[in-house]
Amino acid sequence: MAAVAEKIAEAAARERETAERLRRGGSFSEFEADPERLAAVWAAKHVEWQRVRDLMAQAGWGAYEPERDAQGSMWAQERDERRSGALAAQAAFEARRRAEVDELRTELWLSAAHSRLIRAVADRAGLMPAQVLAQLAERVVVSEDGTVSVPPFTPSR
Repeated sequence: MAAVAEKIAEAAARERETAERLRRGGSFSEFEADPERLAAVWAAKHVEWQRVRDLMAQAGWGAYEPERDAQGSMWAQERDERRSGALAAQAAFEARRRAEVDELRTELWLSAAHSRLIRAVADRAGLMPAQVLAQLAERVVVSEDGTVSVPPFTPSR
């Protein structure tokens, strides 16, 4: 119970400190990118430790027993599920990023005549001009002497 009382006092102090820094526009460390979120986290921790204290007093526990705290266990499970989901999303993002390492994204400026030609070809094939250019690039052949050419082809979907 004494440990919970210490956690309540710590959370209350941190809640006051972050709220005051937020009101004053004081500096937060570089690791605390979102001051509003930090203040909300400390306020939530303060409320949660008070809930634990009240539960312990009501149940007559001398020590906190997480397995008997239905509300706390449910919240812990939800946090674990959110954390797992966030980790999975981060892993998928990293996998996509690794796959894109070899991709080339560029902006291409063509003369009006060449632009009209690419647009006409794209319209006939039912493609976007960028798709025609991508198909052109996929078929580039570089000879031994360094010349670049594209064999004749018909753009397709």
